[in-house]
Amino acid sequence: MELKVTTLEGNEAGSVNLPETIFGLEPRADLIQRCVVWQLAKRRAGTHAVKNRADIWRTGKKMYGQKGTGGARHGSARVPQFRGGGRAFGPVVRSHEVGLPKKVRALALKHALSAKAKDGGIVVIDKASVKDGKTKELASHLKKLGWANALIVDGAEVEAGFRLAARNIPNIDVLPVQGINVYDILRRGKLVLTKAALDALEARFK
Repeated sequence: MELKVTTLEGNEAGSVNLPETIFGLEPRADLIQRCVVWQLAKRRAGTHAVKNRADIWRTGKKMYGQKGTGGARHGSARVPQFRGGGRAFGPVVRSHEVGLPKKVRALALKHALSAKAKDGGIVVIDKASVKDGKTKELASHLKKLGWANALIVDGAEVEAGFRLAARNIPNIDVLPVQGINVYDILRRGKLVLTKAALDALEARFK
């Protein structure tokens, strides 16, 4: 698959061939869905917790006799039936992570890239850099190119000025190539790859 390379100013800068083994697969929704579920589950903190009846500081003495009151039978005031009592079956601190083999994750990334390529959502630029790291200038370039919702992936390191210029623009994400992931690819309309990112992806899946 051949794509034209452009610059942030909108000028042509040659062309590149996208490898079919990475960008030419028939997308499988089941693999992509499994990877997204794995990602979202893994990033949950799992620090939610409540106090059960053992954590409540109250007397455990039976509050009144078993019989003769005309009311319900009650013992400890720590039970969930009473205001201020412990909560029954509340959330506990735990990990939400689900298992997913590395090979499946790598394959899901390929299928996500292929799905984006099939939809025409991939753009290749020569480099991601902006003069003086100015947000106004970068926003102007993105508006001219029509990228209102995009994930920009650079090489091993994102230029500091470009990262600073992009961080305050809504719906624009910037990642180094090692941070590319299925969820971020799918949640943005355009996937913008630099030449360095493309070379790194080819080397990664070789």
